[in-house]
Amino acid sequence: MANYIAIDGGTTNTRVHLLKSGVVIDTVKIDMGVRINANGTDTYKAELKKAVFTILSDNSLSEKDIERVICSGMITSDLGLMTLPHLALPCGIEEMAKATENASFPEITSIPFVFVRGLKTDSTGFENADMMRGEEAELMGLCEKLEESCLYVLPGSHSKLIETDKDGKIVSFSTEMTGELIEAMSSHTILKGSIDLKNSSLDTSFLEKGFLYAKGNGVNAAFFKVRTLKVLFGATDSEAYSFFMGIALLGEISNIIKSSAKKVVLGGKEVLKRPMAHLLGKFSDKEIICIPDEISNLASAYGAVRIYENSTSN
Repeated sequence: MANYIAIDGGTTNTRVHLLKSGVVIDTVKIDMGVRINANGTDTYKAELKKAVFTILSDNSLSEKDIERVICSGMITSDLGLMTLPHLALPCGIEEMAKATENASFPEITSIPFVFVRGLKTDSTGFENADMMRGEEAELMGLCEKLEESCLYVLPGSHSKLIETDKDGKIVSFSTEMTGELIEAMSSHTILKGSIDLKNSSLDTSFLEKGFLYAKGNGVNAAFFKVRTLKVLFGATDSEAYSFFMGIALLGEISNIIKSSAKKVVLGGKEVLKRPMAHLLGKFSDKEIICIPDEISNLASAYGAVRIYENSTSN
């Protein structure tokens, strides 16, 4: 079974995974994403080279032991190593595999590269237009077979709500800036002193209160209530954090509830997955399935390899 290096290149961070015999056995994290390439790619390439050779050295491997470096995510954007147009929906693993692009970057490594394209909604109207890079690989790594009448939710900086058909093709998706909203509101507003994102202790009662208050009074008014809770009512860190999360998740949860899908599969990290699962369980009648972190954390790497191997088998 072939060995691969899978690069999940995001906007602010990059993860370089080593897969041996179909299993991720090592990961190097780079605190740098394609955003740095606005002024040229030399620094980013140097960091990738360092990561590739670190992972090879740490596992007693040479470049010749690796079949491909498989790249997905924002690394295929206009700021990435190779700019590739999005694929239009509907799109399944076969279409993704056929559209992979080969390349070489000898300044990084002699190992051949292959790039997985992102996806876009096939719409001429602004209201339904959307795009993704990286989540398509993540989705393919979460589930071997995609189901119809199921909504796949990938929480994160830019959460994706993805619908598939009976043939396992992605037919629609939408994006919610949930993660960035949480980061911006907790770090760059008056709420900075009221919220500690490192406090992941969840008070489900206050989570529900925040959700319902925002639903009834609007997000803007609800966010200031977080400070009110702390200053006037002496709310604990857990209570304030949970109330805040209920507000921040209102838009995404509301759109999930609106979906006709009977089943919701939640990927992403526990910090978003857990409060989302609770709110959906409380305020909807949908079947909720949470993918464990040990699977979702590595899904992009496994999905990218699945897409590449599908391209070589057809």
